[in-house]
Amino acid sequence: MASQMTSQEKTIAVGSLQWFYREAEPLNASDKPPVVLLHGLPSQSYSWRHVLPALANQGFRAIAPDWIGFGFSDKPDRRDFAYTPDAYITALADWLQALKLDRFSLVVQGFVGSVGLQYALRHPDQIERLAIFNAPLSPDAKLPWKMKQLGLPLLGDMLTQDPLLVDRTLEGGGGYQVEDKDLDVYRRPFLKSSDAGRALLAVVKNLQLTNALSEIQSGLATWQQPTLIAWGSRDPWLPVATAQAVVSSLPTAEFVELEEVGHYPQEDWHEKVNEALLTFLRRQIV
Repeated sequence: MASQMTSQEKTIAVGSLQWFYREAEPLNASDKPPVVLLHGLPSQSYSWRHVLPALANQGFRAIAPDWIGFGFSDKPDRRDFAYTPDAYITALADWLQALKLDRFSLVVQGFVGSVGLQYALRHPDQIERLAIFNAPLSPDAKLPWKMKQLGLPLLGDMLTQDPLLVDRTLEGGGGYQVEDKDLDVYRRPFLKSSDAGRALLAVVKNLQLTNALSEIQSGLATWQQPTLIAWGSRDPWLPVATAQAVVSSLPTAEFVELEEVGHYPQEDWHEKVNEALLTFLRRQIV
């Protein structure tokens, strides 16, 4: 039963970086490509907690890491890790290699999910299928003020040390209240150490979104792999019309509108995410 399956919490050291990740494996051996799920800003792999078991129940090995600087992964000093897209792409490549994930389906969501898109576009031979949930796709996408202010001098230093910033951002992205027991997990890294806030500040300051979106736009123009673009229509930061415009110019893409869902679909309404994602992943490549 899907409800009986859970994901395991794991860690792996890759070079000098300790990664935390969640993994759900099917009960029986499966030849289906594994699925890697990447979270957005300022979230963590916990956001995929209801999606991982659903994938495993359908025969997919599902793995979701906490990005470096987020959740329960390492939060190195900025002198040791640049927190730029290129630094993240290199770190992600090393993590995937350490887990021997040579070919997989990739699921990305949100800001920082853009880094996952950049990885896919640079390594298309590794990507079986690509699923995009509410991530910046075109040059007109802007980091919302709620996130942008986290990277400002002085103000950002103060805001990123407030554990409640996670509540405000997750709930501000869709208007749904996140349960206290779940917020406890999201807040924990910020309560444990000031490193979480410092890392978040560094991420926002170094996101280089304009350059990233230029690369994403040009890369998607020649993208060949099957692609799902699923969009929470209540996203206050990334309008659904932008996603629809991208889909219309991408022959390999299909579009699913997630009604009454916000910027964090897997947090707002995971059942709709599971339905869209599993339908897409189970479809045979023609």
